[in-house]
Amino acid sequence: MRMTTTLAGLLILANAAPALATPCAEEIATLERRLDSAGAAQVTGTVPPGGATTSHSPKALDQAPNVKPSDPAAKPSASGIDAARKLVEKARAEDKAGQADACRDSILQAKEKAGALP
Repeated sequence: MRMTTTLAGLLILANAAPALATPCAEEIATLERRLDSAGAAQVTGTVPPGGATTSHSPKALDQAPNVKPSDPAAKPSASGIDAARKLVEKARAEDKAGQADACRDSILQAKEKAGALP
């Protein structure tokens, strides 16, 4: 009986483990939403997968607002967004490998590459 209880407890813990999100995984998800936003689509000239509001946010806009970025030097480009997507994939692999510092560095680089999206 004791062994059954112990096994049941271990199974519950094993199922709960994947639900634990790391801070870097949250950053990855946030940046992916930005890269799939209407603003990124405007910069790249493409429609995000699934339509214009695929940021998976109830607050997503159908189209990017027509405003200038607060930092004019941080101009987004299609190549910058592409490089940011590759860095996000690299960060995901680093996060999966438990390399939190490397993951954060990759996310920071990806944000710099993406620039100030509209």
